[in-house]
Amino acid sequence: MGADRERRGGRRRSVRVGAYVGCGAMLLAGCASMPDSGDLRDVESTPRADSQVRVFAVPPREDAQPAEIVRGFLEALTSDDAQYETALKYLTATARKTWDPYRSTAVLADGPNTELVHSASREGADDGFLYQLSGSKVATVDAQHAYAPESGSYTAGVHLTQQKDKQWRIDGLPPGVVMGKSDFERNYESVNKYYFASDVSSGTGGQGGQLRTVADPVYVRGEVDPMTEMVRTLLEGPTSWLDPVVTSSFPSGTELKKGVKSVSPDDRNWVTVPLNSKADRVGQAQCNKMAAQLFFTLQDLTPTGVEEVELQKSDGSQLCALDEEKAQTVASHGTGQSPEYQYFIDAKQRLVRMPSVNGDKLPEPVPGALGEGDTKLRAAAVSRDEDIAAGVSTDGSSLYVGSLVSGSSLGEAVLHSEGKTADDRLTTPSWDGRGDLWVADRDTKKPRLLLLEKGAGEPLVVSAPGLDGRIEAVRVAADGVRIALIVEKDGKSSLQIGRIERDTKSGERPVVSILELRAAAPQLEEVTAMSWAGDSRLVVVGREEGGVQQMGYVQVDGSTPVGTAPSALTGVKEIAASEDERLPLVAHSEEDGIVRLSSGEQWQQVVKDGTAPVYPG
Repeated sequence: MGADRERRGGRRRSVRVGAYVGCGAMLLAGCASMPDSGDLRDVESTPRADSQVRVFAVPPREDAQPAEIVRGFLEALTSDDAQYETALKYLTATARKTWDPYRSTAVLADGPNTELVHSASREGADDGFLYQLSGSKVATVDAQHAYAPESGSYTAGVHLTQQKDKQWRIDGLPPGVVMGKSDFERNYESVNKYYFASDVSSGTGGQGGQLRTVADPVYVRGEVDPMTEMVRTLLEGPTSWLDPVVTSSFPSGTELKKGVKSVSPDDRNWVTVPLNSKADRVGQAQCNKMAAQLFFTLQDLTPTGVEEVELQKSDGSQLCALDEEKAQTVASHGTGQSPEYQYFIDAKQRLVRMPSVNGDKLPEPVPGALGEGDTKLRAAAVSRDEDIAAGVSTDGSSLYVGSLVSGSSLGEAVLHSEGKTADDRLTTPSWDGRGDLWVADRDTKKPRLLLLEKGAGEPLVVSAPGLDGRIEAVRVAADGVRIALIVEKDGKSSLQIGRIERDTKSGERPVVSILELRAAAPQLEEVTAMSWAGDSRLVVVGREEGGVQQMGYVQVDGSTPVGTAPSALTGVKEIAASEDERLPLVAHSEEDGIVRLSSGEQWQQVVKDGTAPVYPG
């Protein structure tokens, strides 16, 4: 289950599987099981098809040999033990005190290979056994539950000693846990926790000046009380990468009330969260913000969604309660405002629109000069409130901004590019949730990322100190604090996600920077098109090294969400998706023109002649 799931009825649905079989009672393919005898073998990852099977670990048997102990321990790491109780039984008393399984999770392409380095029977060896774990790194999940793609080799040592009772136990091991990719996918799920954009000032919030939620995807163990784990990690604060641009409404030091072991919904899908004394004195408005963060965070964790969140003081009295309707008044959330239209450039090079939820109606020119006037366009972007739009001229040299009101005129271009060719000029622009307009100028002599506040005025040059290459495409998230870029260098193009920081001094224009760029699709050698497709998910068109064009979803943290990729489409040039995942994908295909894909259906042609599809944003 990915952090962004398909929505039905306005709420995300996650389906919990009901097939739970204890491997201690029945041996299943891929379950953690202990061999009765034999040499140490590599620990194979559980096949992904077994994701519906709950796995229980097996403790060490009497007089188990070192090879068995290592294998059993590694298998126990992939089980559903809530506190790694079984894994701890493979360690000495001292090692149990020092080993921290929550420090990190190393994800390898396959289960860790194991090799005996030396044993007590060899001359010059100590009185124990040393095994080396090795493999190819795929990713690491850190103590904050944040996922980061990695590559290269993984090596670590596991040392065993024989105790006074003659039983072999592990007394030296690496911190954290290690497992293969398929076991990771079976054990962990990606869930968004939510904070608020910290750059909000009067009039710069979401719809109606609301706060804007920002998704912070993390990985938690899917079958080990994920709701309680998500509450705890939300209270701990945002991950390091996101922390500079978001804020939490919870007072510093807020935790679950001492003694609370689990948080779960009742039969009405109401969730009660008892807090410690740090939250006792918050006012009603702040409590509503706290409850909204929890409400949005917990939606993915029940089959039908949470109906209400209640926060309690340390004495057990109610602090506040909040339902979905009230949560949407507190913050502008990813799918709170569903766009009314989809847009594209038609054969006459005008901006046209069609209803986002009714594919039967024919496209029509947008009201105003960009649809009714004489200015020919090759790309456009529509503001998130669908009141204004920006259009790029056919040669890519000029950017226009106009109202989507019938009869309105189009003024002079707000921006010009001096690039020598059309491909060296302006990219498709993008509007953020603040109402600001972003575009990249690909002029080889002066490549720049530019920001026009409210779509007007002198453009701000945005600094990107970690950028290595030329920006080919720009898409800003609705929250206004994350940006997706396609960056080209040496004939290769990659998808990069950056954090938007604004340094504002009173009376001065802000200094805007893109910091800590990171790869979101490291497996792709070439990325040709992308679009935000959820709070923390993008749809991407590209290809792997030596491969053919493919389309799929990626998370902003570089992980791949579990689920079905969009059905194949030949010759995709551009792709558009909405943060509201109920709405269909729209694409421009060389063979079929403008096409759209609704959930559970096949691609359907809208018009043969059309390009540059976009949703508002």
